[in-house]
Amino acid sequence: MFTGLVETIGTVVSATPVGGDVRITISSEEYAKRDVSLGDSIAIDGVCLTVIERNGADMSFDVSVESINHTCIGKWVTGKRVNLEMALLPTTRLGGHMVSGHVDGMATLLELKEDARSWRMLFRVPEALKRYIAQKGSVTLNGTSLTVNSVDDDCFDVNVIPHTFEVTTLGDLKVGDQVHIEVDLIARYLERLLQTR
Repeated sequence: MFTGLVETIGTVVSATPVGGDVRITISSEEYAKRDVSLGDSIAIDGVCLTVIERNGADMSFDVSVESINHTCIGKWVTGKRVNLEMALLPTTRLGGHMVSGHVDGMATLLELKEDARSWRMLFRVPEALKRYIAQKGSVTLNGTSLTVNSVDDDCFDVNVIPHTFEVTTLGDLKVGDQVHIEVDLIARYLERLLQTR
């Protein structure tokens, strides 16, 4: 589990095809100072991946075909900046919301405009995901926990404060870019429970 509170930004060192899937290596000077072990889960732009190799600041991860098909990872190139968050400890404050790191799909940035000192970002989600987006509910975009301002059919907008805009990769986005989206975990489970009644 994660909180959606990005801890640091890493950089893609390599993305190498291996036997039909991909192995990525991410570099993080911040995580080089931390106790990152083989088998640890790290959310990379919101995708929960397992550390399979560690060499100083570099961490490697195997990415399955399933993950490649539902994320942007297959398009990542050397030098791309990515949001990083290590998995929760029992003593961690839950400052964002409950995030699994299981990406539901991709949302597209339609509009980016300044709103006083913050930024308002308008996204479109795939038809199948729009029912999970609720006004004042939670959503995770590229691993960042955000509050939904308003919803209009398959579009929703969020307000990103200056701090979040600066310490995550949301500030790198341009209109037309796609981001990983994870909808609210409780909404997903609630829908499934209601379906089985």
